[in-house]
Parts: sequence; structure tokens; C-alpha cells
Amino acid sequence: MTKNAVPSLFDAAVVGALQLPNRLVMAPMTRNRAAEDGSPTELMATYYAQRADAGLIIAEAASPNQVGITFAGIPGIYTDAHIAGWRGITEAIHAAGGRTFLQVQHGGRVGHPDNSGAVPVAPSPVRLSTPIRTAAGSKDAVIPRELSVDDIHGTVQDFAQAARNAIAAGFDGVEVHSANGMLLHQFLSDNTNQRTDEYGGTVDNRIRFTVEVVEAVAAAIGPERVGVRIAPGVGANDIVESDTEELYTALVAALGGRGLAYLHVVFADPGTPVFERIRAGWDGVLIANPVLGWGSPLPGDGGRSAAEELLAAGADLVSLGRSFLANPDLVARLRDGAPINQFREDYFYGGDATGYTDYPVLESVA
Repeated sequence: MTKNAVPSLFDAAVVGALQLPNRLVMAPMTRNRAAEDGSPTELMATYYAQRADAGLIIAEAASPNQVGITFAGIPGIYTDAHIAGWRGITEAIHAAGGRTFLQVQHGGRVGHPDNSGAVPVAPSPVRLSTPIRTAAGSKDAVIPRELSVDDIHGTVQDFAQAARNAIAAGFDGVEVHSANGMLLHQFLSDNTNQRTDEYGGTVDNRIRFTVEVVEAVAAAIGPERVGVRIAPGVGANDIVESDTEELYTALVAALGGRGLAYLHVVFADPGTPVFERIRAGWDGVLIANPVLGWGSPLPGDGGRSAAEELLAAGADLVSLGRSFLANPDLVARLRDGAPINQFREDYFYGGDATGYTDYPVLESVA
């Protein structure tokens, strides 16, 4: 490959200290199949090992503490039982030749006392308008408790300990989730962050919590093992940003120069100024996640053309979610132009092996 040539999805790449055989990343996807105490299960190990041909698997969001739990069936990474359960998964992925990071996510106001046993916390007491899934069905969200500065500092340390736990469980690294309306994103966004102290108001103040979490996690396990996920302009979970370009230009600049493994951009659109600013401002590996239309069927090529557009626009790797969910052998299917399995949405969240580990693979792979 000549200098400045656009890489192929199937070219090797380097992320932190990892050598990746291709540039296709399995995006973290909540599947709600952990045990009642948040411990990962053998079924989850089967699911991830089936998809080990991905250049990198980013395992689903795991909570760094009890109050950060979002929905029923979410895994944790804050007890010995969680570490042991995840170790079974990392061993299965590595035995199948794969590599994996764990996404660490605090739900903030996206949670419910029925799931965590505690009132959810947030930058400000602004209630989520959408219902929360619990074991007893969907329930209205509650008004969250505003985090004190001491609470914030404690949460930073919870993220750092969660990262240490992930490495103890055998993960190759962690992804700090600062996207999709979860706690760190709630601090970034001015509709959910109405604070007047050093964590609210100005852009520099609103990015402070994410930067402190990343600093603490990098100090705990090494920056080359740390990725960060962001979602510029994404309105998931009632997020509204009035200053997206300014906000993420500042955040990317604050995170740069630290030797982090990667920056992961959700729903990246290569034609927008914010994506161009992020690519120009980020000095490391950039993973981009294409817009394939949530609620729409997968495109016939499984997202390959959208992924290639992102590589052409400067992304180093591309993450796909539902395409990997429905196609354990996605890398082979995209490489060979084989037909794509469509996902079964009824089985996205919770349940057993149905719609989880029973998607067929190509005969050549089998």
C-alpha cells in the first residue's frame, strides 16, 4: 500500500499494542443476557467467540458501580464474580484468535431503582422522558440525584478500578463510554448539565468529567489500553447539544497527545464539518461507526460501502454493530461479497440463545 493510499477493510492495523488482522471492529451492543447479579455467562462467551474474526471486539457496556446500572440484564465490572465471568469470555475470544476491549459505561440518569437498588445520579436533577426497562417491565424514569463534587471524584475512581478489573479479567483494554446519553455524555450536553460549578456551564467545564475519567483510567492501566467513545450530535436518551462543533473540538483537543489507543465516533458522517474537525484534530487511531439507519434493515452489503466511505474520509478502522450481531462470520461475508443475514430485532434484548448465538455461518466458514 502506497503512502496516503486508502486502506482496505481487510488490511492489518495497529491499535495501542495490538496487531489487528483487519480494520473491522465489532461495536459494543447491549444484549441484556448477564446473570441477575451482573455476572457474564457461558452463553455470552459463546456469542463473542463466534465473532472473534473481527479485527477488534469491543464488548458490551459494563457498569463500574452499582448505581451506574442501566437496565435489567446489564453486566458489571465491579465485583470478583464479574471479573471471573468476564475472564471466561476473554479466554474464549483469545482462544478463537480474537482481541477485545471492554466498554465501561455509567448510565447516570438512564437507570431505575428497580435495577440498581438506588436512585440514579446525574449532573443535574433532570429526568429522562423515556421509560426504563426493568425485570418487571418498562417503568417511568425517576428524577436523578445531582452528583456532588465528592461524588464525581469517587465516580472517577470507580472508572479507574473498573479498568483495573477489566485487565484482571483478561481484556486487552477498555473503552470509556462518553456517548449515547449516558453519564459522561450527560455532563457534556447543556440540556442535561445545568450545573454552575467547575463541572458545568462553559465547554471547558462540561468536558472536565470525561477528561478526568480518561486521565484516571489511563493512569491505572496505561494509555495504550484506553479508547474513548463519543457521539457528536447524537440525541440518544434525550440529549440535546447546542454547541456540538465547539464542544467536540475542545474535547478532542483535551484528549489528544496522551497516547490513547483510539477515539471511537458514533454515527459518523464523513460529509459533516464535525467529523472533519475531529479527524483533523485527533492525533491517533480513529474508529468510525457509520449511519446505517436505526430501525431499518441492514443494507445488502452489510455496511461495507458505508465503511469504505469512512476509510476514504480518514477513519483508520470502522465499527459495525447489527451487522456483527446477525453475522458471526461478517468479515468473511464482506470480503467475499456473500449474502448477509438480517437481524431479528425481537431478540435484541434479553432471552436465551435464540437471536443471539443461533445465526448461521457460511458453509466455507463452518
